[in-house]
Formats: sequence, structure tokens, C-alpha cells
Amino acid sequence: MELSPLMELPILPLRTMVLFPHAALPMTLSRRAASQAVAAAGLDGLVAVVTQAHDVELPGGGDLFAVGTGAVVRQLSEGGDTTMVILEGLERIAIVDIVQTRPFLKARVRRLASEKLPRDPSTELVRAGLLASFDELVRGSTILPIELGVVARSIADDSALADMIASALVETAPALRQDILATLNVRRRMEKLQELIGSQLDVLGLHAKLPPKQIELRAKLEKVPSEPRDEALRELDRLDEMPPGSPETPVIKAYVEWIAELPWEHTTSVEPDLAHARSVLDADHFGMQPVKDRILELLAVQRLKHTQRGPLICLVGPPGVGKTSIGRSIARATGRQLVRVSLGGIADEAEIRGHRRTYVGAMPGQIIRGLKRGGSRDPVFMLDEIDKLGRDHRGDPASALLEVLDPEQNHAFRDHYLDVSFDLSAVMFIATANVLDTVPEPLRDRMEIIELSGYLDEDKLQIARRYLVAKQVAEAGIPSLPFTDGALLSLIRGYTHEAGVRKLEQLIANICRKRARQLAEGDTHLLLIDELAVATLLGPPKFHIESQVAERTARPGVAVGVAWTAAGGDVLFVECSKLPHGRGDVTLTGQMGDVMQESARTAVTWVRAHAARYGIPEDELKHHDLHIHVPAGAVPKDGPSAGVVMVAALVSLLTGRPVNPLVAMTGELTLSGHVLPVGGLEEKLLAARRSGIRRLIVPAGNAGELTAIDRGGVELDLVSTVEEALERVLPPHGVYDLAQHVG
Repeated sequence: MELSPLMELPILPLRTMVLFPHAALPMTLSRRAASQAVAAAGLDGLVAVVTQAHDVELPGGGDLFAVGTGAVVRQLSEGGDTTMVILEGLERIAIVDIVQTRPFLKARVRRLASEKLPRDPSTELVRAGLLASFDELVRGSTILPIELGVVARSIADDSALADMIASALVETAPALRQDILATLNVRRRMEKLQELIGSQLDVLGLHAKLPPKQIELRAKLEKVPSEPRDEALRELDRLDEMPPGSPETPVIKAYVEWIAELPWEHTTSVEPDLAHARSVLDADHFGMQPVKDRILELLAVQRLKHTQRGPLICLVGPPGVGKTSIGRSIARATGRQLVRVSLGGIADEAEIRGHRRTYVGAMPGQIIRGLKRGGSRDPVFMLDEIDKLGRDHRGDPASALLEVLDPEQNHAFRDHYLDVSFDLSAVMFIATANVLDTVPEPLRDRMEIIELSGYLDEDKLQIARRYLVAKQVAEAGIPSLPFTDGALLSLIRGYTHEAGVRKLEQLIANICRKRARQLAEGDTHLLLIDELAVATLLGPPKFHIESQVAERTARPGVAVGVAWTAAGGDVLFVECSKLPHGRGDVTLTGQMGDVMQESARTAVTWVRAHAARYGIPEDELKHHDLHIHVPAGAVPKDGPSAGVVMVAALVSLLTGRPVNPLVAMTGELTLSGHVLPVGGLEEKLLAARRSGIRRLIVPAGNAGELTAIDRGGVELDLVSTVEEALERVLPPHGVYDLAQHVG
């Protein structure tokens, strides 16, 4: 009789016994539910024999181990309150779900197949060691018949051999035998059995007769390439010659085990399927089209060239935009394992290259340790926070990474601990960073930079609807919690001020936890999260940036700029004030860096040189001191992009004309009045849009890169000189009417 791949069977729970395939089990049943389960199966019928994880009289599904044995009832006799039965184990089964609890358990079960490995010298060595150990146990045992050793040697199938030996270890704890039953990999099953037999031989005082552990290590080295294998074998030869108890013994064993367990040849990636990869990337991430396109191009090249080699990609962008999660999606799309290492704060070169074995507690570096965790030589290897590497007297980790990431060198990477070559050319390295300024230039040269800007409000809304709400509702353990679009937009605009969606997800999680508490306290009324509910649960909004822009620019002397920051982009107010008396001195405050201070002095000089053009009296600048301030003084600021903004603020102050509050500016200023190109336009555009800015004045030199940027409803105005910028931002006279469209 055979088991179907998926079928419903009555369950016979066992308290202390474990039935293995290819074994017979005679037993007397005293529990009524067990007798009814066997009776329901009938003679020559099938039953699922499962060991109890908890010793209870009436077990439920949660009291059973998940893996058991499908068995056939060979003999069945009932008498009085007991039932005699003989069961013959057929195959391993896994419980899918319980379909009946009374009068006896019944479950839907799935047939499990053993994972058999091809015969090779190392497997033969494991089999030989197991047979030798079992033979020793049989000869030293008082309860096992001596013929079992002969029977074991006559079994050709490794899986059947392991199950036969496991069924004979009746004095072994049920949990340990259950672990053997649940181990589908036949070689691992034999190794576990040898460990169990070794423990029993220790009790019998016979363990000294077993082959030394070095035999196992030598067997594992069979599949290791020649260079590391030869080095490990030399160390094992030294170990054999050492006296017992030598302090160098554990050091050598640890080294050889590292060599034996590293994935020198094992790979998991499959030939890239571009359609599948595209669907995975689209399902996991909204937008981010440049990144998706670059990943698909990389996979296409690998498919055409039949190679795993590819460039190192560095994803640069503010926190919370999905840099690390892109790595998870790439791994899922390509069938590779994912390995992640955070480089933030690492200042010891040995963390990359490993420690030399002469040091106490030496071990390989993060690269080799990560490959061992991943279990393959071709994982997706995420190097997070590469911009936060440290450097001190222990070396320069960034320099150590040069060999790791250089495709011309990493095919023969040498970890100091291993001191043998490991081929890293099949590894897909993906680095992440918030900024590139702190990444050394030689390291940047080896990476292909892909910049990720922040999200528009509409993008954040889609991400929240598609991913964040469902994820956090599930995390909170609540059945459902509908959010309106208005509520999500309220969270996006009133409670967060970020380029990514990390804070947004935290706020959604906060609301879900509050709902979970309500449900736990018995409040089960239907709750819809709208704008009112958001304000009730989280308090009033924290950000009112749109009204701040209009309010702060209502008086002369204030202009609005946009700046790039590590967290995306932000608006930048420049405020100017004129003192009643003075000698024309200029005071700069607001934690300006050297470059921004130079921009401020350049702006003052330009305004003085062109004062007459804007109707500014000459003595106005001679007899009054000026003060230029950039608020948020606790935040350091630097860069040349504020030059044109400072000119606008100064002219606004000295002419008494407030600037247009719905226009922001960015551009580097020269003494001759030219406006030079700047960087970070995409982030600056997002900041402007988030703040209610309707027009952004940018240098004409940036025109070439504007075509690829999503403007999101913000009008871009190109200028070549500061005079053109002033014409657009300052009214001829009076103030702007905000009710009118800015044109």
C-alpha cells in the first residue's frame, strides 16, 4: 500500500515512542481515542503515527510534532479496554492541518521525500563511520542483538539504513529520535545518528574505539578546491602529531572547520528570467524606475554572456527610500541568497580582511563570515552604510574593501585568517549610502552610482496604500483597519517631513497599535481612520510648512531657497536685517560653512556694486551694518547654492519689497552676476513641492538634467544672471497677491 502525495488520515498519537519508515512496531493501545483511530483505518488501512510533543491524555493538534510516519495496520485485535496492533512504517509525512478532533484526531497530511545525495567518497566515509559506530554499540550493548550489525551492513539504501539504526536506538530520548525522523537530508541524518551513538558509547566507555573526528573533517574536505584543501590537510597532519591537550588543538580544528564549511563551489542562482525579475521588482517597490531598469540591464547582460560577474552598484539616497529592500528583491528575483553586512562604525581593517591566526580569538572577516551564513558563493551581498566607515590606528577598512570590490582582483581574495584565495567574482555586491562625500574617491571609482531621490506625496500615498498599511495591520495582530486617502495624506503632509517613508510607516504602526489596544480592552466598534481620527489619535499636525513660507516672507528681507540634505531636500530661509547705525559691516550667523559664508560676502559685494540699479541709496550701505542669518542655527549648513537667494533677500530688504512667497531659488553666484549650475536638483524640487512652492528658479546650466526629473506640478524657471532672477522674484512695487496664480 502506498501513500498519496496529499491525503486525510486518522492520527495515532504516541507518548514516548517514534515509528520510523521500514520498521515494525507492535503495541497495546489503552487510550480510547487511539483505539478508535486505528479501528477507523481498519486492517491493512493507513494511519498517521505521530509522537506527542507534550505529554497530555487527550492531545490536540498543537501537542503533536509536525513530522510523523505514514503506517499500515498489519494486525489488529480488540479485547476489553485495550487494542493490540502491529504497525509497519511506510514513509515520512507532515501534518498540513487538523480536520477532525473528536472522537479521534484526523489530519490532512503531506508525503515527505528524503533528500538523497549522490554517492561520493565523503558520503561513503560517513556511511562507513556510522556502520562502525553502530557495530561497536551492538557489541557493547546488553539489549541489542548482535545480528543487527550484520543486518545493517546488508542494507544498500542510505535512507533505509539510517531509519533502521534509528529505530534500534530505543533507549534514546524521544525528542532526539524525533529530530532524526524530521531530518530529510540523508547524509545529515547519518551524521546525527553517529553523534547519538557516540554519546551512548561514552556511557558504555567505548568511545575511544571510534575513528577520530579528523576522519569526518577529512571527508568534508573532499569537495574543497585544491589550494584550501591542501592547506587544511597540512594542518590536520600537524594535529595528528600533537600530544593530547595541546593548546593549539582547538585553533587548528576551528581553522579546518572553516575551510570545510565554506561554500567554495555551491551556487544558488539560476539563469536570469527578466520577466520574473521585473514582476518581483514591481511587486516589491513602487516607482524607482531608474533602479529597476539598471538591475534588469545587468541581468540581461548576465543572461547573454552566461556569466554571474557584474559591476558593483552603489545606491545613494536619503533614509527610508528603499535602498536595502532593493537588495532583498534582487535576491528573490535571481534565486540568490541574501547576505547583509552593516559597515556603519567599522574602523578595524580586520573586520573586512579577517584576523591573522596568530591572534587570540582570531576569525575571518565580515566578507567570509557573510558567505558562510549565506551558504553559497554567489549571493546578493548588501554592504549597508558604506559612507559611515571609520578609520583609526587599526587600519583603513575602506582600503581593505578595494580588493573585495575590484572585479580585477576579487577572484583571488585572500582573507588574513584563511590565508588562501576565495573567488568573489560571482558575488553580486550592492552598497548603500546616504551621501557620497565621505566615501573615499578610490572606492567610488569602483562603484556604479545610482541615486535615489525622495518620494512625491502621491508616491508616498501609493506606497502606504499598497504596502505599509497592510504590513502594519498584520504586525499589530488586528483583522483590518481601513485608512482613507485623506488620512494618509494628512500623515504625509502634517506629521512627517522626510524624503522616504520610514517615519510614515512608524506613524501608521502607532495608529495600528492604538487600535490593537482598543480591541484588547473590548472596544470592537468599527473604526475608520480618516483625518479626524488621525488628529484624535496622534494630536495636532506637527508641520505647517506651506503657511510658514507665506508668513515668513510677508516682510522685506526674507527669501526662500532650497537645499540638498542627507535626508533628501529642504527649504532654506535667508533673513537679512539692517541696523540703524554702523560702518557697513556684515554679520553672518546660522552655522554657515566656509563656502556659504563666501557666497554671503559675494552677495553683499554684488548688491553694493549694483545698488543704484535698484534704487538703493549709496549711503544706505555705508552707514548701516547688515546681518544675514539662516535659521535653524543648530544645523550646520554649507554649499554655494544659496548665493542667488542671499542677493534676493538683501535687495528685498534694502528696497522694502517682499519677495514672492511662492517662488524659491537655487544657484551659485559669481561677482559678475552669473548664476552657475548646482547639484541635487531632484531633491530640491521635492522639497519645494512639499512646501507649497509653485515656481523654482534654477540655473540655466542645469537645463540638460531637468528633462529626466519629475517636476510634480512645480514650474521651473531658468536664469543665467542674478538680474533675471530678481526680475522674477521681486514685484516692481508693492506686494504679491497670493490669491492670484504665479505667472
